[in-house]
Order: sequence, then C-alpha cells, then structure tokens
Amino acid sequence: MPPRRTRTALPTLLAVATLLGCAESTPFDLVIAGGTVVDGTGAPGERADIGVRGDRISVIGDLSGAEAERTIDATGLVVAPGFVDLHAHLDPLLRLPSAESHVRQGVTTALGGPDGGGPLPTGRHLARAESLGVGMNVAFLVGHNRVREAVMNLEDRAPTPAELAEMEGLVAQAMGEGAFGISTGLKYLPGAFSDLDEVVALSRVAADSGGFYTSHLREEGTGRTPGLSLLDGVSEALEIGRRAGIPVVLTHHKVVGQPLWGQAQTTLAMIDSARAAGTDAMIDQYPYTATYTGISILVPAWAQAGGDDAFLERMDDPALADSILADIEWALINDRGGNDLARVQFARVSWDPTLEGATLGDWAEREGLARTPANGARLVVEAMRRGGASAIYHALSEDDVTAIMTHPYTAIASDGRLTQLGEGHPHPRWYGTFPRVLARYVREEGVLGLEEAIRKMTTLPADRIGLPERGRITAGAFADLVLFDPDTVADEATFQDPHRYPSGIPFVVVNGVVTVDDGVFVDLRPGRVLRRSPGG
Repeated sequence: MPPRRTRTALPTLLAVATLLGCAESTPFDLVIAGGTVVDGTGAPGERADIGVRGDRISVIGDLSGAEAERTIDATGLVVAPGFVDLHAHLDPLLRLPSAESHVRQGVTTALGGPDGGGPLPTGRHLARAESLGVGMNVAFLVGHNRVREAVMNLEDRAPTPAELAEMEGLVAQAMGEGAFGISTGLKYLPGAFSDLDEVVALSRVAADSGGFYTSHLREEGTGRTPGLSLLDGVSEALEIGRRAGIPVVLTHHKVVGQPLWGQAQTTLAMIDSARAAGTDAMIDQYPYTATYTGISILVPAWAQAGGDDAFLERMDDPALADSILADIEWALINDRGGNDLARVQFARVSWDPTLEGATLGDWAEREGLARTPANGARLVVEAMRRGGASAIYHALSEDDVTAIMTHPYTAIASDGRLTQLGEGHPHPRWYGTFPRVLARYVREEGVLGLEEAIRKMTTLPADRIGLPERGRITAGAFADLVLFDPDTVADEATFQDPHRYPSGIPFVVVNGVVTVDDGVFVDLRPGRVLRRSPGG
C-alpha cells in the first residue's frame, strides 16, 4: 500500500473547469482522494474522490485535476460517513466539550439524554454547550425520569391529573427548545414507579412535535416481579409506540442473565410483528457481552422509593432488610450478577478507588468473606451506604449479541459516556464501540458485511433522529466523514485496560474540519449543537 500523505494539488483552473463545469471552478477547501467511498446506504463501496467546500460535500467523483486548499491521500482507506451514535451519555459534555473519546472512534454526531436522563431545562443546557463549542455534533432527548422527579420527586405512586399536566408541559417545553424525542429509563428511579398510561401520555406530547421514543426497558432479564420479564418489557415499549403513535427505539437491546439467554430470537420476532402491524420500531445495540450501570440496579426499586435516606431506614427494619437482601441475592444469581460475584466488576467507586477494576468477589475476599450471593448482597448494601458505585456486569450471551446485531433494524450505538484517559475504570465501549464492530464483527467473524455495518452506524441512526443531511455521503450533505483502514482498524480498549484509543482511524472530519489528523486529535471543536425544528 502506498504511504498515506497529505498534499496540495495545483492543477490549472482550465483543467478543473473542464472536469467539473464552470459552477465547480473554484478550489475546494478539502479533497479526499483515492479512497473507497462507502456512502452509508448499504450500497457497495466505490473508488472516488470527495470535494468539500465549507461544511458540505460538494462533489463526489474523479477530482484528479481539482485545486484544493488541502488534499488527503486516502489510498487504501475506506471513506465513510461519520458515525452517528444513537445512545450516548453526554453528561460530562460541559466538562469535556472536545468529546475526544467519541471523535477518535469516528463518531461525528451523538444523541444524548438516554435512559430517562435528558437534561432539564433542555434549552439552557443546549445554550451552555453551544457557548463552549463541541468536538462533534450533539443532539438531546428529554428524559422522562428527570421530568417525573422534577414534579413528583421519588414518590412511588401515579401522578395526579395536575401533576401529569405539569409533566406534559415540561415535555412540550423541551421539545420546543430542540429535543428530538423522549427517553425513558423504566428500570431506574423514578421511572420504575410510572405506569403505561403515564408514559403514553408524555410520549404523545413528544410525538406531536415530530419526536421519537427510546426506552431502557422496564425489564431486560427474568425480573423479580411475576409477570414482568424481558418479553413484557419489549411488549410494553411496542405498546407505547402503538398507542402514542410515535417511532420507537428499544435502546441498548440485550438479554440479561443466563436463565433467558437465547430469547433474542423471540424479541426480534416481536419487533418484526409490530413493524408489520404499523409501529415504526427499531433497536440500537452495543457490541459487548457486558452491561454498565449503577450498583443500585441490583436493589429492588420499592426499597429505593424516597431516596437514599429512606432506603437506609428500610435497612434498619429487620423484616424489610431481609426482603431487600433476598431480592439483591436473587439478582446476583439470576440477573446482572450472572450467578458469580466475579461477573460484577467495579468501575467508579468514589469512596474507594482501589476497588475500580476489581470484582465483587475480590471485595468479598478482601473482607474475609466467602464468594457467596448472600455475602455479595450484603456488600451491595454496604456500597449503597457509602454513596453507591457503578459497575460492569458480565451477564450477556455472545449468541444473543450477534442475533440482535444482524437484524436489519439494529443500529450500532455505544451507550458510552464521554471520558478522558485515566478517569475511573470505564466500560471499553466508551472508547471502542464502532471500531470493534469493524474489526471483530466485520473483518474477523464476518457477522456483518462492511457496507451493512456502516449503514447501521450512519444512515439508520441518522434517519431515526431526523437528520437527513448527516450520516451519508452525497453531494450537499454535511461533510462529516471518517477514514479508516479496513485491515487494521481495531478497538484497543479492554475490560482490564479500558483507557485506550482505537487504532486504524487516521482521519475524522466534522463539518468539513479535519479534527483527527493523521492519527492526532486536534481540539478545534467544529461540532454543532443540533435542535429539532418545531413540528419536526
């Protein structure tokens, strides 16, 4: 392969005019030459040059005679639309506006506010991000959990008519300020205390503004409550879509816990059935067999009603404490605990950073305890007493991951939080989601073809958000581009050593600006804060 290089092309104006016509006779700001262009639609890649003027793709074709301020030699590289992350935790954006951990993966647009956690008030947050400048394009959802907590705190009951109207007003306000839809985290507080009618009512408000609905399902595994499991969670999300008349994303779709492994085929059939009946349903997914969330996910929701102080008061009641510990023990055996304390790996532990990267089993041994679910449950409560922690849960099946990935309506999404080198012990998806798909599931295992994988990272999520000028390579689209070597692109982050940037992605372009330049990140912040236009 010829060495990659940058160069300045200086052909005559006559040659450019002959090639492109008089309307294209002015020099390009950027030409990407000699790469294999995969446009994001799923069509086969073709060798072509791309000419960029300002923040837009101007021409795709043979630009060998064109003048340009800068030319990047993309020989041997794939040139794809910048990846669009449909599920990103952008909470640290105001602290980490450059978004380097995402941009280095080739992500040029990310949707924040998932799992019910969208910023509130939305407009103020967008304005603050805009004032800082951002390294990639960012968009946001309004979060049901934030809305409910603002009106009802952490109360375990249905809203009054007045409270529901107030929540509807907050959703409408957020949509008017630019939110692209509504997210729920029905496994988390206080979303776990809501019922179907409440979520439908709020989703209708988002639908009225042209928004869509994403859901961390009420249950992703067997479920503590009889009659509430993964299949019930999927059914509820699809029913919300049908009743509210809103497009649906089953976000970070997965099958949690060994008792349900293999159920992906059933959930995918449910989605196909809903689509056939008229519900616009799809999925997003990260390509790993481990989840990441707070340690409180192992604690029953009812025990956390009213907040941390109320939880600790319940633990002081022997009868309630026994029930809580039994519930946590059940979760360690049947749900995210994977029936092995070694499957719960600490990620962020503010009160004892030495536990970061260690497992719940390691902590038990350090305390002189046997690695039993009962002892694990007591340590979970102790972690809650000390302020909580986040953890990685190795509780998924590779067979379910690949089954979900190959569904035509599954988008690739990171579920990753913006981070920086050395900060805690994150899930490797925060650094490696998109290159991992290209390396493991395309090049090594052939689970996806290259063009299909790129479609799942670009046009599919961009179209769901409602961004027709992003996530594709076509004349007139925004110049969000990623250049990668299909033979060497790889995720380098691991569960043991997560703070590693990917390899094989030498160039990333955001709105026409080269922000990863021959492998070097340049903090130019060319991204935009995106807002949904009124009425969609």
